[in-house]
Amino acid sequence: MTNDITTIAVLTIGDELINGEMADTNTAVIAGALGARGYLLRESLTVGDEETDIAEALRNLSGRRDVVIVTGGLGPTADDLTARAAARAFGRPLVLNEEALTMIRDHFRNRGRKMTVGDEKQALLPQEATILSNPEGTAPGFLLRHQRGCLFFLPGVPREMTAMLEASVLPRLLSHSRGTPGQERVLKIFGISEPKIEEILTAASLPDGVRLAFGVDFPLVHAKFRASGETAGALLDRAELEARKVLGDAVVACGRETLAENVVRLFVAAGRTLSLAESCTGGLIAKLLTDVPGASAFFERGAVTYANSAKQEWLGVSDSILRELGAVSEDCALAMARGMRDAAGTDLALAVTGIAGPGGGTEEKPVGTVYLALATPGGVTARRFRFSGTRESVRLMAAHAGLDWLRRHLSALQEGIAQV
Repeated sequence: MTNDITTIAVLTIGDELINGEMADTNTAVIAGALGARGYLLRESLTVGDEETDIAEALRNLSGRRDVVIVTGGLGPTADDLTARAAARAFGRPLVLNEEALTMIRDHFRNRGRKMTVGDEKQALLPQEATILSNPEGTAPGFLLRHQRGCLFFLPGVPREMTAMLEASVLPRLLSHSRGTPGQERVLKIFGISEPKIEEILTAASLPDGVRLAFGVDFPLVHAKFRASGETAGALLDRAELEARKVLGDAVVACGRETLAENVVRLFVAAGRTLSLAESCTGGLIAKLLTDVPGASAFFERGAVTYANSAKQEWLGVSDSILRELGAVSEDCALAMARGMRDAAGTDLALAVTGIAGPGGGTEEKPVGTVYLALATPGGVTARRFRFSGTRESVRLMAAHAGLDWLRRHLSALQEGIAQV
């Protein structure tokens, strides 16, 4: 490996990625982990389970990049061809690696499982490969050094890949970097469009030496601030302070933290409890919160009251509201939030009802109409939103709008500001 890493590429392998059966999440994870440490991914490529295609991609990428991170094709089945393709690409014999074989045997023995002939195949690796331990699975990874740089080979299973990336790849990159690595700070913004954010930040007084880039992880926009050199940290601190000043409460999270993680952290710190009554989001808000470890400290219950009968029987929404105003109405949202808080006995209750589409809209209540309501010890209030896009987009926007309302309420409590 060279001592001055400047260019990094990712190669993902698998027919399931080419034909759309599975999404390539590994490239995004790798790019995010690299960016957080000051490295930029310069190129990514996906090929199917064809040995000649894999070998050609390996030769091409290694010829123009310092580091290539490869994922996929290391398993025990006949279509796992990455090790053979690597041996072919760089003219090395494929040999039984005793260290890798020992790792595989230990994995099965520790779990009380029997190995098969296919499992042993995972120890056939190119000669002179450096083994990378896989604590999550059977297939060892490996490292090959070739000409100007090196290639890291990792399993395609996201859980295994991520663990090995953190344990085996990133430490090696950092140890072989010359000078102070670049740094990146990411602010996640909700409720403002990407062009408008760019306009606001371009006009702001960001310090010299800070580069600005953008990305979208719908429905959030990521503003990325990058700087290099020994003063990078101080420059990014100043840039973040200025960005937060001009963007205000639209900044919902920072770095790798998600909006849901931010909300969980605020709930735990505030010592408040929460219940949810969801209709059009179908439990999505509850899922986003319970994906975060620690949610059990404050989240008491959630109800998907999709049908009118559920709204009546579980939440006490009156027949007159449903008949005269409809399930998608301010009054219904208010009644849902009030009924859930009364039933659960929680400090806060959030309710959502709306028309996610593609059908069901009217001139008065078009598709994308959503009502959110928040019940607190101080009362209950509702807000109306009009979201656009697909059914999935409307549901995601509604769920994030609900989380953002909770975030703002809890932040106001922290600051001692009364807020319903």
